[in-house]
Amino acid sequence: MSEKIYGIDMGTNSIKIYQKAAGVILHQKNMIAMVKKKEPLALGDEAYSMYEKAPKNIEVKQPIINGVIADFTAMQTMIQLYFKGMHGKKFAEGLAAGGNAEFYIAVPSDITEVEKRAFYDLIASSSLKTKKIRIVEKPIADALGAGLDVMDATGRLIVNIGADTTEISLISLGGIVQSRLLKIGGTKFDEAIQQTVKKKHNLVIGMKSAERLKMQLASGIKEDEEITYDVMGRNLITGLPNKVTVTNHLIFEAMSESLSSIIDAIKFILEKTPPELSMDIMHDGVCMTGGSTHIKNLDLLIQQETGLSIMKMEEPELTVVKGLGMIMENPDYERLAHNLQDSDFH
Repeated sequence: MSEKIYGIDMGTNSIKIYQKAAGVILHQKNMIAMVKKKEPLALGDEAYSMYEKAPKNIEVKQPIINGVIADFTAMQTMIQLYFKGMHGKKFAEGLAAGGNAEFYIAVPSDITEVEKRAFYDLIASSSLKTKKIRIVEKPIADALGAGLDVMDATGRLIVNIGADTTEISLISLGGIVQSRLLKIGGTKFDEAIQQTVKKKHNLVIGMKSAERLKMQLASGIKEDEEITYDVMGRNLITGLPNKVTVTNHLIFEAMSESLSSIIDAIKFILEKTPPELSMDIMHDGVCMTGGSTHIKNLDLLIQQETGLSIMKMEEPELTVVKGLGMIMENPDYERLAHNLQDSDFH
């Protein structure tokens, strides 16, 4: 029987919820559609289907920006509706807190105490009945979900490239030795593609179209073979709908600056790594997680630039929430979850 113990990973792009003894019970876009800025109309994937298409009286919001809560009310409304239901329906089987429930919340490591507190307050001040709220640093959950032993005295380097951020973390003995959070991820890639297509082809495209170009054409390294993909948009000169053919070389050009920043940040962490832990990383390599690691040849880029071996996940977007699940399921990992008052958490 499933227990009322939940792990929540609130990312910019998607929200994931794990229930003890049931596994991942929710994985949807982290968006909410509001009518006249106050009445919820749709959540998750349904809200995403309205993105860039809604009339003025419907606002589609992303409550999480750059890994932190940007719209507290919208995010809290989403959490409450996911657990209590909306328009007479539940969003996942068993997603009902009902009585007193326990929550484990994943938060980025390299953010302020105020920003971490907001994740706690989101649940604590909600209409959900809670008896315990624990905070888990994302890199720790990430490493666990990737199958790494975070408790021993071995250095583990995790590179999580998500929608809005890239978090690079060095982990040992259940704690974070070094961590750096960059405001670079899939959304930054999409914005760069949007601007490059506008500049090169005089074509205005939406973020969804930019994302499709990224998924079809993007590569971490420049490819010799030219690959093309057609995209629709609005011509800047005529104002009329138009279709152009975009190449993989143009997409590489658009993303190159952001990719270079990620590589520089990885090298920065490596330069700050204590010698003994450096030996571990030389032996075990880099673990890549996060949804944006689906981009072709991104692992090859990091391998070429660092000289380290790369480990990729089959479901890199789910490693954090699966790691929360491991903490909930295994008492040996309980010390990895914190109260906000814990001295070793600050």
